[in-house]
Amino acid sequence: MGRWEPNARERLERAALELFVERGYDSTTAAEIAERAGLAKSSFFRHFTDKREVLFGGQDVLNRLFADAIAGAPDGATPIQALGAALEAMADVFTADRHAWAHQRQAIVTSHDDLRERELLKLAALSGRMADALRERGVPDPAASLAAELGCLAFRNAYARWADPANEQGFADLARRELDDLRAATATLT
Repeated sequence: MGRWEPNARERLERAALELFVERGYDSTTAAEIAERAGLAKSSFFRHFTDKREVLFGGQDVLNRLFADAIAGAPDGATPIQALGAALEAMADVFTADRHAWAHQRQAIVTSHDDLRERELLKLAALSGRMADALRERGVPDPAASLAAELGCLAFRNAYARWADPANEQGFADLARRELDDLRAATATLT
């Protein structure tokens, strides 16, 4: 694979995951990732600030997609319905061809304390972005914050189920079910 070939970011992600699985996350360097991808080390740092970002680098895009989907929900949609629309929109991101990558990524993240911490920080940012999008729709606090936390929990649970290698369901179906289950669970709290 030549250095001039397109899709450098995807090549780096694929090479990193291969190396993380083969050698372990801690034993893999950015230079090794770039070499495996057929790129210079400087190319790695044009796409990622560090090797953790290979696993979390798409989070800004994900946050924006969630916010845009919430904003684009039909007028009159309840906060939960707006979150449901956003979760269903993620099916365009979490496609069948990303399933194996997601499973390997989850295995790496769950086996490292610092990566689990990073994931929690990214999820907190996602929840904040969802809450902001709900507030922009006119949902007041604390309802916007609470709904965003439920949406984030539904996302996290659906992603974990979707990434399971035994799973054969699409992300949208899993996310819809998770949100419905959480909505039903909150009704029992009163």
